[in-house]
Amino acid sequence: MKKRYPIKHWSHSSLVSFLRNPLAWYKRYVEEVYDTPTTPAGVVGRAGHLALENFYLGESKDESIKKGLEYLQGVPEFEINFGKINKKDIKTKRLKMERDYLQAISFYLDKAPRHKVVGVEFKGLAHVEGLPLPLKAVSDLVVESKIDKRGIDIVDHKFVASFSPKGSYGEIKTIFSLQAIFNYYTVLENYKRPVKRFIIYECKKTRNIDGSSQLRRYVINFADCKDDFRVFHKLIKDASLEISRKRLYLPNPTDMFEGENSFDIYRMGLVEGE
Repeated sequence: MKKRYPIKHWSHSSLVSFLRNPLAWYKRYVEEVYDTPTTPAGVVGRAGHLALENFYLGESKDESIKKGLEYLQGVPEFEINFGKINKKDIKTKRLKMERDYLQAISFYLDKAPRHKVVGVEFKGLAHVEGLPLPLKAVSDLVVESKIDKRGIDIVDHKFVASFSPKGSYGEIKTIFSLQAIFNYYTVLENYKRPVKRFIIYECKKTRNIDGSSQLRRYVINFADCKDDFRVFHKLIKDASLEISRKRLYLPNPTDMFEGENSFDIYRMGLVEGE
């Protein structure tokens, strides 16, 4: 019997949402209700990504920073989850968001990594043999690989309050490998060139007291990821099987991002599983 899937594809954010909080996933990715406010950090991150998108498309540093700031200032208050603060303190919080953004993007652009760019904010869809649903991903940058003249690398930017654990692939693979493989397949299918590495630049928003670099680089070499690809395929297949069957979607009240919202939905019976 042909299985019926309630979604058209998997993305990294969709898969992680499903694993973390099935009811919140169902609301967003099946019912397509996008009313959950983003966090201040999320808005700052999006502003940073917009600035870098413009920068790597050829805009000047100042113009790129300006466009990111305009986006940040234009996000209405009701779209941001400020937490439990007084309304009068929201202005102070928004000014802090602007400071965080301007400081972080200045840290990055002061010594921006140099790449031979072949794609900016590339959105791709990949049909992978053996997987029941296509994969979708957005790559911040697709660049010429410095380890293989024929190959390309994928670059991802993250604006963070603190760095991920030190080290290269060995200590960070649980955090980043899922995202890396989504991007690997979409870039491979659309560019038709060997995809060599997934490079993450974390830009710390607050200044380091010791004067050390605000930018940390992590590298995942896909040639070293055979077991990760195996686990990835198994996870996609198992998750697809799980959403294909008739089931109840239950909330996860311990989810720090959407736990309260998902439990409210469950309490009021606003979303019923298939």
